[in-house]
Order: sequence, then C-alpha cells, then structure tokens
Amino acid sequence: MSIKVFDTKEVQDLLKAAANLGSQDGNARAKEITHRLLSDLFKAIDDLDMTPDEVWTGVNYFNKLGQDGEAALLAAGLGLEKFLDIRMDAEDREADIHGGTPRTIEGPLYVAGAPVREGVSKIDLDADENAGPLVIRGTVTGPDGKPVANAVVECWHANSKGFYSHFDPTGAQSDFNLRGAVKTGADGTYEFRTLMPVGYGCPPQGATQQLLDSLARHGNRPAHVHFFATSDKHRKLTTQINIEGDPLIWDDFAYATREELVPHVIDKTGGTALGLKADAYREIVFDIRLTPLVLGKDNQIVHRPRVSLAA
Repeated sequence: MSIKVFDTKEVQDLLKAAANLGSQDGNARAKEITHRLLSDLFKAIDDLDMTPDEVWTGVNYFNKLGQDGEAALLAAGLGLEKFLDIRMDAEDREADIHGGTPRTIEGPLYVAGAPVREGVSKIDLDADENAGPLVIRGTVTGPDGKPVANAVVECWHANSKGFYSHFDPTGAQSDFNLRGAVKTGADGTYEFRTLMPVGYGCPPQGATQQLLDSLARHGNRPAHVHFFATSDKHRKLTTQINIEGDPLIWDDFAYATREELVPHVIDKTGGTALGLKADAYREIVFDIRLTPLVLGKDNQIVHRPRVSLAA
C-alpha cells in the first residue's frame, strides 16, 4: 500500500483521543508516553506497510509473552536493559562521575529477602554433584579508595543445570540456594562460598526464544554471577561478572558483558577448612568500588517488580 495516512488529521486526532490529551484528568506523564509510543507504532505500521495479519500476530505475541512471564527476559534479549545502562553511563559522564565498578544489567531473576550474614556467607544450600566449589571475595571501597563498612553485597547465580532457585522448573532447589547477602565490616571485605555456575538459555518453547528464532539469534548467556552492592553513603551498584573462559562471554544474548567484569579464576586448595565440598576449589577476587551520592541522593535505585520471600 503506497498511501500514507499517519499525518492526516483523522489519525492525529485519533492519537490525541487515545491518549486523552484533551483532558486535565489522569496522569500527564502517562499520557505523554502513551501518545509518543502509540504515534511511533502507527507511523511504523504506515512506513513498513504492515498488514493487519502482521499487526494481529504482534498483538497475539504479546499475549503469549505475558502468559509465559517473559517480558523482563525479552527486555534483556532485545537490548532494552543494556540501552538503559548506556544512558546511565552517559549521565555519569555528564555529571563527572568516574572510577566506580561498571554497572551492567540486573536481569529478571533476583529474589529479595536472602539472609544477611556478617562478612562471609555460604550459599550452596543444596547438593549439586556437577558443580565444583567456588569462593568469590573482595573489598568494597568508596570513591576515595577506602574500605566501606556496613555495605551490603548481594549475590545470586544459576546452578550446574543453568537454573536459578525459585525459578527452577524442576522444583529441585531451596528458595535461597545460590543466593546470599553479606554485610561488610570495618575492612570492607565480603566473601561468598558457593558453587561454580554455568550459563543458561531462554526456555526453548517460550515467547522470547520464539522471537529470537525469527531473528536467527540464539538465547544463551555465558556463566555469570549477579551482584547488588548498597551503602547508605554511596549509590547502589547493579552489576555482574562473567566466568573467565566461557565461550559465550562476547556473545551474550543479553549484551551484559563488559571487559572490566571478567575477573581471573584462580585454582586453590584448602577448601575443606573453609567448609567447601572439596579441598580443591576455585577463587574469584572481585573488588567493588562504589560511587558518590548525587546531591545527597541515590539516583541508581530502579523501581521494578521483584520477587520477595522470607528467609
């Protein structure tokens, strides 16, 4: 169809009516965003000459996306979450904030409520014969390089099957398996005693993989470990590390890899004395540097739906 209708008065009036721009009632910001997104969609339909069949295929796809509970997963897979990080990085440069540990995406699999331990937390609650022991430790410092006391470092990752506790389709894991939180002491140190994770793939029959298949893209992530780090006097850090040597480090479907977030993995012995499942274990040192509040406020707090459980 060569005829374009987007710029006609009929369509422009329709857009204003749909967003209720002529009324003083309602949420002005919601109206502004709705009008813009709907306008962009209408224009794309016009410009790309989308057929009604194609439009309704898209509508039905969003129904499936909601039924599968994968909207946040798709947001990562299409780069939306990475785009938000790029914007926040640019905002930091504009504000002359430099030197902190790089941020990267949170992902959809955090669970709030893990018990907070002092200094050290052993988080492998369930046996996993296919995963070797791993210690992740480091020091939390502020912009001045000095240790930050009373910071809380949270950690969560997958098991050897690529499943996260609480979201495990097999139901085999305890709610807080491979999830924990540590409060730092005066020396700013934290330590998690856990198991080596592997990467995971999107559910093969889910809506996210369905779209990725249409784009000829895979839906896999390298092995990684997620972190939050919070402190009353600093901005919250959301980040993750990749496990060195994973072949997908630079081919992550969620675009979360950053060069500074691939720490070395060190082979060590003495795990038995640490309560690990074997004497030989692997260690990752991941030091975290927090950044200052902005005008006394933490502008890194992101309000989004998250699972919360009581430990």
